[in-house]
Amino acid sequence: MLYQLVLWLKTFTDFPGINLFGFVTFRAAAAAIFALLISLLVAPRIIRALKKLQIGEQAKPELQAVGQHATKAGTPTMGGLIVLAAIIIPTVLLGNILNMYIVMAVFVTVTLGAVGFLDDYLKVIKKLPKGLIGRYKIVGQVFTGLVVGCSIYFFPEWYSTTLSSVSTLTTVPFQKMINFDFGIMYIPIVVLIITGTSNAVNLTDGLDGLCIGTVGISALTLAVVAYFSGNAFFADYINIMHLRGTDELAIFCAAIVGAVMGFLWYNSYPAQVFMGDTGSLALGGAIGVLCVLIKKEFLLPIVGGVFFAETLSVVLQVLYFKYTRKRYGEGRRIFKMAPLHHHFEKSGWHESKIVTRFYIVSIMLAILTMASFKVR
Repeated sequence: MLYQLVLWLKTFTDFPGINLFGFVTFRAAAAAIFALLISLLVAPRIIRALKKLQIGEQAKPELQAVGQHATKAGTPTMGGLIVLAAIIIPTVLLGNILNMYIVMAVFVTVTLGAVGFLDDYLKVIKKLPKGLIGRYKIVGQVFTGLVVGCSIYFFPEWYSTTLSSVSTLTTVPFQKMINFDFGIMYIPIVVLIITGTSNAVNLTDGLDGLCIGTVGISALTLAVVAYFSGNAFFADYINIMHLRGTDELAIFCAAIVGAVMGFLWYNSYPAQVFMGDTGSLALGGAIGVLCVLIKKEFLLPIVGGVFFAETLSVVLQVLYFKYTRKRYGEGRRIFKMAPLHHHFEKSGWHESKIVTRFYIVSIMLAILTMASFKVR
């Protein structure tokens, strides 16, 4: 909105510095700073309110014997509200709200944030052990993915003239000028990506600072890719698909990075507040829809490699347990506990060591993501 206001003012005045708002890089930097300030300033008030209302993390029997989890019960949760405010407010103020890439990114974040909020509300306030029934949660995620997939497939002109000819295409990592066309199957692919990524990030949210930090690293990487994709010169230089208008997504990504840094101040070990599903589902959906909008769907297992590994560990654990129970009469496990971070906890690693090492892996994967554009 502020961006639109500045554009309108430019028709009447040439105030010094007003032209800075025409640069995506300036607005992205401003969005990151604004999001950081919102997180740092709003978080203490929300944490106090959550404590006053006794909105705390419920004890999880299956985790009581793992690491420091016995002490986490009662820690304020639903802190994802802080993250959502810190992302949405700067994006709406500094981004081009007429840009459909921005509209769709905000839509996914808010919608899945609402699904996560309902889940947290039922678990924490209404004291329902399982919160929102799984199939209802999936319905919300699938609906969100369908809106994105159908709008891109049936109305590509809403995004840009460029997207009209490549709406169902995606680029192949480490391959030069090779694109894969999904056709009508692009819609279920988008649904799968958004649903899968939101659940994957949710699974990763099990240790203090783990989920929020790895999301920040992924968002920073995608900010660079989105800016390069929307810039004709850079897109041509690194031989990637030019999508006019995706550079605005760098503002959205920068807001995520700023929100992450601010929230991490309070979520790092020992955490003063947890995101809950309000934050993790929204952030997972945001990462998923960013990869869809910039046509880098195949890069998701790399840029979101930590989330992918966490999900894969759960899938393998469940499948192997069912297979061995059927074959040998008793279920056996590959990992000491799934998701993967709990396996390392049971192996004797301290929580902060696991988080730090996962950060290192995330940074390495971010570097590999960027290298994929030149190593082809």
